[in-house]
Amino acid sequence: MSAEPSGDRTTASLAVVNGLVLGEDGPVRRSIGVAGERIAWLAPADRAPTAQDSEAADHRSPARRWPIVDAEGLVVAPGFIDLQVNGGHGHDLTSDPLSMWQLGAGLARHGVTSFLPTIVTGPPGAPDEAMAALRRRPAGYAGAEPLGLHLEGPMLHPDRRGAHPERYLVPPSAELVERWSREAGVALVTIAPELPGAIEVIELLRARGVVVAGGHTTADAAAAALARAAGMTMITHLFNAMEPLHHREPNLVGLTLGDDRLVAGIIVDGVHVDPMVVDIAWRSKGPAGLVLVSDAVAAMGLPSGRHRFGRRSVTADEAGVRFDDGTLAGSTLTLDVAVRNLISFTGCQATEALATVTTTPASVIGADSRGRLAVDARADIVLLDHDLTVVVTICGGRVLYVREGGRDRVDPSLVAPAG
Repeated sequence: MSAEPSGDRTTASLAVVNGLVLGEDGPVRRSIGVAGERIAWLAPADRAPTAQDSEAADHRSPARRWPIVDAEGLVVAPGFIDLQVNGGHGHDLTSDPLSMWQLGAGLARHGVTSFLPTIVTGPPGAPDEAMAALRRRPAGYAGAEPLGLHLEGPMLHPDRRGAHPERYLVPPSAELVERWSREAGVALVTIAPELPGAIEVIELLRARGVVVAGGHTTADAAAAALARAAGMTMITHLFNAMEPLHHREPNLVGLTLGDDRLVAGIIVDGVHVDPMVVDIAWRSKGPAGLVLVSDAVAAMGLPSGRHRFGRRSVTADEAGVRFDDGTLAGSTLTLDVAVRNLISFTGCQATEALATVTTTPASVIGADSRGRLAVDARADIVLLDHDLTVVVTICGGRVLYVREGGRDRVDPSLVAPAG
């Protein structure tokens, strides 16, 4: 059940009370006050906020000033951030970039409050169309916040193109990226760092505030190291669409596993990467070095079976999303499931798994106000049950999703009537 704020609550105020905030020393009961889009105060759950807590009245008294979200028995975490999502619920962002807003509205049910709409290799005008769509924010939009585009291509190696159409691949050039900048809405670019001209392009993009990731690549360790020195800081879906690790030729995978300066995105669906290999990556990189990504495509959220998106058909089932030739074409993974999978595959702590979808991705893209629960941080908050299933999602201080059966936890003034 999706839930949007009622009325014209563009500057919502609310209090999330009595939740369990996970920390290095274990869970601590906290209450969190939200004013507008920001966290105004945090207080121990056994203490009423004082006037210094943003001049709020006692949020648990009958005369409370702010409406309540009851987090008793629930884990309270920062909202999730997905740095690679190509589509979902029938929406393909490359062929229909304006559907990013419809997709974003649905991502809240999975705890996602921020994402990078990901545009894969396509016709030459696709990046410009996506930048234009990013500027066309619908009035009254309520959903996960697009933080900029992830352009995955077209500067990829043909031998490791995966699902990317070869006819649209092009070599790196300053002309191609002339209009790509953080200011224009490009947050992340995936490039094969061994291609001629790639180092110059990496340096140009970094100077414009764009994060650069290596991916769809045949790069050896030397080429990868040159790209890292030029400003490459991330790896796109580690292990997938790159040369496998060899004990005498460590290549990009080996450099990534051994270098703390590189953060690796990884698709933890049990299909793209075997659980045993996920565990190896976890032991090498840990929560500060891995970012869980969904790599979701339009088939995410749709029934298993045949689907057609753009000009190609895919089959989505327990074996993943694949073209007729067996090539993986993305996933139907959601980020909340990825968190639970990481814990299952590695035995890591919940607080560590949550870092891979909150603090770490926020750090990678420089989204300093997100991915943390702190005064003045953006009020992106997700409430999870003991199985880390999403119960309530709050984005920018607005209640966007309440799981069926959880409505009694949320003040009625915060949630639009069902239907």
